[in-house]
Amino acid sequence: MTTCRVEEMKRICACTYEPCPRKGRCCECVEYHRNNGEIPGCFFPPDAEKTCDRSIRRFVETFRSKA
Repeated sequence: MTTCRVEEMKRICACTYEPCPRKGRCCECVEYHRNNGEIPGCFFPPDAEKTCDRSIRRFVETFRSKA
């Protein structure tokens, strides 16, 4: 089993939502967003991530416009 490197991941986490209790805990973050029909912020480019819109629709629109 792999050990979660929370402190290391906090330093490189691309999420700008500061009060997030899952920051640096990627497994929890992916599970949380999946359960809410969303995609984690780190999957988005920085300009789209800053909108805090984690919807699948926003994700598709973001990458459709960059294609």
